[in-house]
Amino acid sequence: MPSPERPLEGRVALVTGASRGIGRGIALELAAAGAAVGVNYRRDEAAAREVVGLVQAAGGRAVALQASVTELAEVDALADAALEALGPVDLLVCNAGIASRGQSVADTDPAEVQRVVATHAFGAHRLIQRLLPGLRAAPRGDVVVISSSELAAMRANGAPYNMAKAALEALALTLAHEEVGNGVRVNIVAPGLVVTDMGSKLVKAKLGLDDISQLDAAQPLGRVTRPADVARVVRFLACEDAAMVTGQRIVVDGGADASPTG
Repeated sequence: MPSPERPLEGRVALVTGASRGIGRGIALELAAAGAAVGVNYRRDEAAAREVVGLVQAAGGRAVALQASVTELAEVDALADAALEALGPVDLLVCNAGIASRGQSVADTDPAEVQRVVATHAFGAHRLIQRLLPGLRAAPRGDVVVISSSELAAMRANGAPYNMAKAALEALALTLAHEEVGNGVRVNIVAPGLVVTDMGSKLVKAKLGLDDISQLDAAQPLGRVTRPADVARVVRFLACEDAAMVTGQRIVVDGGADASPTG
C-alpha cells in the first residue's frame, strides 16, 4: 500500500533513456517512491544495469530493457518486454532524446531532422499507443514527457531539436485532452541546462568550460539544475498531490527564464 514515504508503491513505471542523466535520476526517484521501474537504454547496458543494481540494493524492483526508440519495431519490442517483465505500465516517462548538430536550417542534413524528430516524438507516439490500454485500465495512469525550456527561445542552429521537442509537446497536450476522460494524466516537464554528460558537452562547446559547476554562481537560484531536481517534479506529477494536474507544462531551470538577464 502507498505511504507518505513510498507514495508510488504498487505502480509500474517505464522510463525511456534511463541509463544516464535525467532519465537515470527519474528512474531512481520513482523507484525510491515505491514504483517498479523499467530502465530503458539504447547502448550502455552497463550503465542501465548499474541503475537496476542501485534500485535492487535499496529493496526495489527494476529491470533493464534495451531498445532504440528511433526504431518503431524496437519500440514495439520494448512495450512487450516491459509488460512481460513488470506487468501493465501505469506510469510512462518519455525521456529518451538526442541533440542536433548545431547547424543552420540551410546546412542541416534532412536525415538528421528525421532521426532527431523520430527519437523524441515518433517513438514516444508509438510507445504511448502500445501502453494506453494498461494506462486506461489502471486506477490511475500517468504520462510525463521530458521536453526542454529551449522552446521558449527557438535559438538559431537548433531546428531539428526544437522541432522534435515541439512535436513531443504537441503530442502530450493532445493526449491530455483525449485521455482525461479515461483518468490518464499527461504532463510536460521542461528542464533548462542540467548537470549531465550532454549538458557538460554543450557548455564546453559553447563556452569552453570544462566544469559545468563553474556556472553555478551565475544562476538565479545559485546553481545549475541537477537531474534530481527534474526527477522530483516527475515524482510529484505522478503522486496524489498532483491528482488534479493534467495538460500542464512545468519548466525546471532554476529561474533562468524568470531572471531579467535570463
